Amino acid sequence: MGIDLPGEGFVVVEHRSPAFVRLARPKQWAKNVLVVAAPGAAGVLTHAQPAFRTLIAFLCFCLAASSTYFLNDALDVEGDRRHPDKRHRPVAAGEVSPRTAVVGSIGLAAAAIALSFAARWQLVLVISGYFALQVAYSTWLKHEPVLDLGAVACGFVLRAIAGGIAVGVSISPWFLIVAGAGSLFMVTGKRSAELRQLGDGATSHRRSLAGYTEGFLSYVRAVSSSVAILAYCLWAFEKSAAVGEQAWFEISIVPFALGILRYALLLSQGEGGAPEDLVLSDRVLLAIGLLWVVCFGVAVHGGR
Repeated sequence: MGIDLPGEGFVVVEHRSPAFVRLARPKQWAKNVLVVAAPGAAGVLTHAQPAFRTLIAFLCFCLAASSTYFLNDALDVEGDRRHPDKRHRPVAAGEVSPRTAVVGSIGLAAAAIALSFAARWQLVLVISGYFALQVAYSTWLKHEPVLDLGAVACGFVLRAIAGGIAVGVSISPWFLIVAGAGSLFMVTGKRSAELRQLGDGATSHRRSLAGYTEGFLSYVRAVSSSVAILAYCLWAFEKSAAVGEQAWFEISIVPFALGILRYALLLSQGEGGAPEDLVLSDRVLLAIGLLWVVCFGVAVHGGR
């Protein structure tokens, strides 16, 4: 049973709520865990107020990210319909109209900005900057080779900054370099997977792919992964010197580097089209990640 809405075609009522949930892409919210990194490294998450503010920052980015997905899908509806997987997205499939998606995007953006005041007013600036970046990405930057990679990486750096801003802790420049280079490494792997998966039809889905070759993307992955590992080493040495006698920050370098190398191996095998699925589906990568969490947790709290 359904109803006929003007301008929207025949809509199945039972599918409308799930369509909006899918449009929000809650599975992608896992990326927003990056806001926890700076407060976690500072060891303040065991205190009520910093933990609350970190949670607010996380929720703000969940709303903000979903807002950009609404907008992006509304603008990309024709390209998504030519993609083997993205054609099933609610807007491309006709379950949600582009106009409705834009209205939903504005509503979610307003909610994210309003909620950010519950942490610190400075978080409003970060969230606003993220929105400005995402609008520029959706309307222009995603079509420009190299700039599209930088824009996505900057989005992750803003997540890392938001965590520190929300609780008022200082952020090491090395930490920001790790976040930026690591994000650049992952998004470049995603572009490589798209280039291989879509073949000759790649440019009809994403115009920036016309400017890429597999050799160039491999070069960017090599550079960004090297920078990420080096910056993490420098950050770990910096943190270890600050806390004194323990060596757990240095030990955490091993699983971090192994995680980067494991992900690079999976990319070379043709994976990486959906980074969140790849990270959660590879048992070895999950085990390495767990080892890193243990080392990092002991480094932060072991000497307390």
